[in-house]
Amino acid sequence: MPLRHDTEHASNAMSDIGVIAATARGRRAADRLAAAWPREVRVVAADSPAEALRSAFSGNTAVVSFLAVGATVRLLAPLLGDKHTDPPVVCVDESLEHAVAVLGGHHGANDLARRVSEVLGSRPVVTTASDTVAATPLDSYGADLGFRVAADAPLARAGAALLSGEPVRLEGTGDWPLPPLPDNAAADVAANDCAAVIRVTDRAGTVPDTPPTVTYHPPSLVVGVGAARGVAAEEVGALLDSALADSGLAPEAVRAVATLDLKADEEGILSAARERGWEVLTYPAHQLDSVEVPTPSETVREEVGTPSVAEAAALRAAAEAGSGAELVAAKRKSDNATAAVARLQPRGRLAVIGLGPGARDLTTPRAVAELQRASVVVGLDQYLEQVGDLLRPGTRVCSSGLGQEEERARSAVAEARSGAAVALIGSGDAGVYAMASPALDFAGPDIDVVGVPGVTAAAAASNLLGAPLGHDHVYISLSDLHTPWEAIERRVRAAADGDFTVCFYNPRSAKRDWQLPRALEILAEHRPADTPVGHVREVSRSDERATVTTLARMLDGGADAVDMLTVVVVGSSASRNVAGRIVTPRGYTWR
Repeated sequence: MPLRHDTEHASNAMSDIGVIAATARGRRAADRLAAAWPREVRVVAADSPAEALRSAFSGNTAVVSFLAVGATVRLLAPLLGDKHTDPPVVCVDESLEHAVAVLGGHHGANDLARRVSEVLGSRPVVTTASDTVAATPLDSYGADLGFRVAADAPLARAGAALLSGEPVRLEGTGDWPLPPLPDNAAADVAANDCAAVIRVTDRAGTVPDTPPTVTYHPPSLVVGVGAARGVAAEEVGALLDSALADSGLAPEAVRAVATLDLKADEEGILSAARERGWEVLTYPAHQLDSVEVPTPSETVREEVGTPSVAEAAALRAAAEAGSGAELVAAKRKSDNATAAVARLQPRGRLAVIGLGPGARDLTTPRAVAELQRASVVVGLDQYLEQVGDLLRPGTRVCSSGLGQEEERARSAVAEARSGAAVALIGSGDAGVYAMASPALDFAGPDIDVVGVPGVTAAAAASNLLGAPLGHDHVYISLSDLHTPWEAIERRVRAAADGDFTVCFYNPRSAKRDWQLPRALEILAEHRPADTPVGHVREVSRSDERATVTTLARMLDGGADAVDMLTVVVVGSSASRNVAGRIVTPRGYTWR
């Protein structure tokens, strides 16, 4: 890994969310937010609500105002600058019925309105057009990838065309793992037949007014630099600028400056990068020595241990940030410095998402956000039906049936390798008897992988049954489809011998009706007949059914009520039935 050198001076720390109120009811609500988010909220007090509001707006990264929308807007109007830099503002009415995203909807206010509503029981009021139709907003398109909008002026007209269903031409978007856009936006829309253009490019150039063209600069470029000791920042800066300008490349697309670690303290390089807002990465000579470059120099090798600095550093840093790299501006020299520019090949993105056990309110907000982030969603048909209303317009869905887990995993990885933003979904937690394992078996370093935890069936069932997993426990699948029964039985015996609480997945099917009774018999050799056992069918779904019984009753026909939609939990020897709930004490002895 390279060494990183921060070229920005830290600013004075600000509270995240400034909250102001004018009435006793508002102040009580403000205190509720502060109690819910103690590390984020600062309740701002001043001689007057107007003074408190202005102070909150100037000294925080977001504002919640318990004032009327009109009053808030009038008070803040003289302070408003730019929507990209102004703090987002949410107003909450006196009755706490509505949390209104007033300023900066796509820059945090919409999400803040929803968060405030979760605490106060309000209804979030969101009026930005793209959010009301669940479309990807253009002013934050690619923001998490580091995209920069070249000019704000075309955003409104292009956004209106997109939401109105007019033809919108896409250029360069297929190279990056971007969220979906509605179907009327496509790469094959003719240039002379489009109402707007959405362009992703690291090239410099003027933006046409007709049709309205929104240009995004992705962080695709790395500038490699070599320099003599004591080089002036002005010389380095002029060389960097000319290397980009002469090649028609946009400075806004530069993600970093890369150089040899011997230059980590070279102020001329650091200062030139700092002036342009670029990070500096440094590499040891042996890492640069292994990079193939078009113009190696034995003289440079003798001096610093690598035949190339500028070209090698640019290529190395670009390759690390993507799935490959190419030199797009050959090495050039000034009196005391060299520079070259490399472009990275973006990596696709795979999010492996656990949807939870079934109930929508047990699907995490992060899972929902990742579903809406994906342009391709791969999953079992019944799970895709479960979340279809959450997907953004333009999302491509790849559905398959039961028993095709490997096919789904391979398909998801292949889509990500093509450069797409992919979500692979499953129930519960994707890493527990689900899709994460086969997908990551196929996924290499050429794609980015994000794991989104989910509420497992075991966790949901445990909470219904009481607290059976309160101490050490194991999960065992009784399906011998992929694992020989001999191996499963060894694991059951080990769990029995270790006196673990055991949670059985895939306990019984129409064709596998003897495995669960056999597993229970093994456990019964090591624990009392009255050991509590719980089983939950269709956990968290509309026909959920939870049963608390004993090991003896399960062996006496109770297992017949279990099927593949059931989770079975067998207590340890310390587990007890307390008021109809299974409890496994946290200590090693029962008190």
